[in-house]
Amino acid sequence: MRRFAQAFVDVDAFAPGLPDHLALALSSAVQRYNIGKGSSAAVLFTTDAADPSITDMQWGLVPRWSKEPTTPYTTVTARLSKAPTSRLFTSAWQHRHCIVPMTGYYKWDRERKPPWPMFVQRQDGRALLAAALWEHWQDDAGQVLDSFTVLTDENRSIPAPLSPDGPVFVTPQVAMEWLDRSIDTPAGLKARARTDALEAHYVSKAVRDLKQNDYTMLEPVSPDEAGPEATMAWDGDGMDEDDD
Repeated sequence: MRRFAQAFVDVDAFAPGLPDHLALALSSAVQRYNIGKGSSAAVLFTTDAADPSITDMQWGLVPRWSKEPTTPYTTVTARLSKAPTSRLFTSAWQHRHCIVPMTGYYKWDRERKPPWPMFVQRQDGRALLAAALWEHWQDDAGQVLDSFTVLTDENRSIPAPLSPDGPVFVTPQVAMEWLDRSIDTPAGLKARARTDALEAHYVSKAVRDLKQNDYTMLEPVSPDEAGPEATMAWDGDGMDEDDD
């Protein structure tokens, strides 16, 4: 997963269980149809002894020990099994859990030649809640950056022909437990993870261009009827977590 969308029409976009004020805040957030590495996204998070709140963070976690507000590593996603012991993510795993709500996300169909992007979403149209980690970076001059990574694992609910691997999705109730760190092991999160029925359809390869950001990104297309873009290659930022 290297792209996702956040475009929530109203509070009914969220399954029951998410606190009303959070659902309202998310439904009022900026609509983004093509979020990629380095983009801002609305994130549900907590700090110690604080209630859950929503803020924009940068996608692509920058560890707090980094000397710069960047990282040469692939940190838009983190494997669930490896995150707790990874130098990049261990501090965030221990102290800073978050939830990334999604209208859906983009994933490449590798069975097609050339590969083609598809948009994955819940069949009922409601939002997906992805378990994630966030980090606070600050330098001596006072420059600050909050950033996040999305946890990934095997997910057999992802429809064929897409590979069965993607974000770790949870219900609103489990999302609250993840935020307060009641769940603190990969096995614990995996046992509580749940993915409602998903569907996927082909979309334009325009998703590779982060400047493209409107509702047309989600519209179905037929790869067999596409024009010159059908033979165009894609850049590394458009690849899936399989390429990490």
